[in-house]
Amino acid sequence: MPQTDPRIDAYIAKAAPFAQSILLHLRALVHDACPDVAETMKWSFPHFDYKGSILCSMAAFKQHCAFTFFKYALMEDPHGIFNAIGKTAMGQLGQIKDLEDLPKDKIIKKYIRQAMKLNEAGVKLPAKNKPVTVALDTPEYFANALKKNKQAQTVFDDFSAGKKKEYIEWLEEAKTEATREKRLATAIEWIAEGKARHWKYQK
Repeated sequence: MPQTDPRIDAYIAKAAPFAQSILLHLRALVHDACPDVAETMKWSFPHFDYKGSILCSMAAFKQHCAFTFFKYALMEDPHGIFNAIGKTAMGQLGQIKDLEDLPKDKIIKKYIRQAMKLNEAGVKLPAKNKPVTVALDTPEYFANALKKNKQAQTVFDDFSAGKKKEYIEWLEEAKTEATREKRLATAIEWIAEGKARHWKYQK
């Protein structure tokens, strides 16, 4: 018996009529190609897990459906069915508006089995590059002013890089010494109160 999830039944039932037939067909193909697949809901749309990792997923939108192989970047594409990726929809098969938009069943199942082998071998997607953290150069006059106000210093240290940058840019953009001194006093006051540079516009 297929390992089905009632949440996916509900998801399909709520989909538009055109999408229901597509989702049911894709679901059947996945179970046919991979009898041990387990259904689940992740990020509010249907996923299929195999050997402890995501195998593929499907989703319905207002005017089309999408089908995604989780490890498509590591898969071979002998039939060129991944050509639509990144152009019109999420997933590798483009916008699926009708069953005729899908590759032949035997081709889809061939790709599903290829994805299965990756999961069986425990192959993982390469780790994404971590963002490079750029140290912010706090102007000396600003750093000295913060040191004189422990509360402001503590709050500023806890600010995100973005919030710190907003204050630094505001001070550095001052065209006169008088304007900068006025902004500096205001900045220290606001920071001590835990306020971001644009706190007035935040809801």
